[in-house]
Amino acid sequence: MSPTTRRLGILTGGGDCPGLNAVIRAVAKTAILQYGIEVVGIEDGFQGLIEHRVRPLGIKDVSGILTRGGTILGSNNKCNPARYCTGRTSTGEPIWEDCTEKCLTTLARERLDTIIVIGGDGTMACAAPMAKAGINIIGVPKTIDNDLVGTEITFGFLTAVATATEALDRLHSTADSHHRVMVCEVMGRNAGWIALTAGVASGSDVILLPEIPFDLRMIAADIEKRMRGPGFAIVVVAEGARLKNGQQVIGRYDPTSPDPVRFGGIGNLVATEISDLTGIETRTTVLGHTQRGGAPIAADRILATNFGFHAMALLASGKRNRMVVRENNIFSDIDLFETVGKQRLVPIDHPLIAAARAIGTSFGDGAGSIVPKPIPAALV
Repeated sequence: MSPTTRRLGILTGGGDCPGLNAVIRAVAKTAILQYGIEVVGIEDGFQGLIEHRVRPLGIKDVSGILTRGGTILGSNNKCNPARYCTGRTSTGEPIWEDCTEKCLTTLARERLDTIIVIGGDGTMACAAPMAKAGINIIGVPKTIDNDLVGTEITFGFLTAVATATEALDRLHSTADSHHRVMVCEVMGRNAGWIALTAGVASGSDVILLPEIPFDLRMIAADIEKRMRGPGFAIVVVAEGARLKNGQQVIGRYDPTSPDPVRFGGIGNLVATEISDLTGIETRTTVLGHTQRGGAPIAADRILATNFGFHAMALLASGKRNRMVVRENNIFSDIDLFETVGKQRLVPIDHPLIAAARAIGTSFGDGAGSIVPKPIPAALV
């Protein structure tokens, strides 16, 4: 263990995610039991550093939280210390302030030279200025979207897929009973991992991804063909899915957020167009934040525990500013800054897309089965 590490902080940034508490538990217990390090929890993400809101974490504090959803520390997906909204002008424009020094002051007062930062690409980008100022940042990859560069999987993703798959399974029965088309909109930002995986797992007839622009008329033709057989159809659409002209549907824009674009509404658009083009009764379900909530499934509890343990192993080895990753089912680490400003998208020649096309699944582009890349050792 690095001789300078006597107290470390834990911070959960961005949106909530199943498995956050499992990571907190693994980091804190390993730090205390294996290395005798004091652990401090930073409340509500980077906002806790700005406002000096921290609390000690002991064994009792992190016991019994493995199965709990959310995060016992709280989180915040609208707080970038380097560009923090402190209010609005008389005309309603956001007032921005660089609060990095406030964060560093909190860290100095609490005698913290290392932070375990649990989050996605945005959270890692927010931590970068503190790393450059000399604070050791050990990142743990968190996002239900599974879009973090450098790791084949992020914790929270598998639980989100399980939730989406169960919802799609339930939509099957009502679609069958009423001979309808059911459209289900799922999360994922600009990446289609949730839509692809849940769509294949549920046997959805049409899967629409941001990575594969779709043609509404081709979807309508595929739906009409499906209705001549089983008499119903299931469409799963990623919130960031693109029409063939590249258009995405923006639900709202929040100028005070580091990630101001909020997708939403593509499900309703697709459902309306299917109904207008085919005359078939079509309904929409938007899963929204149900995909983030609830207890993590067993696989995510194990993955999160492994990530937390390996984060402490990185610290013990003396490494600085690294992020834990899993690649080919092996845990390793990469430079923290490799993830900043990037997204891991679904390759259009991914083996799961090829498998789905081979069994007749439509991606709204008129393409048939394609030859996939060699199947990797650990297929998401």
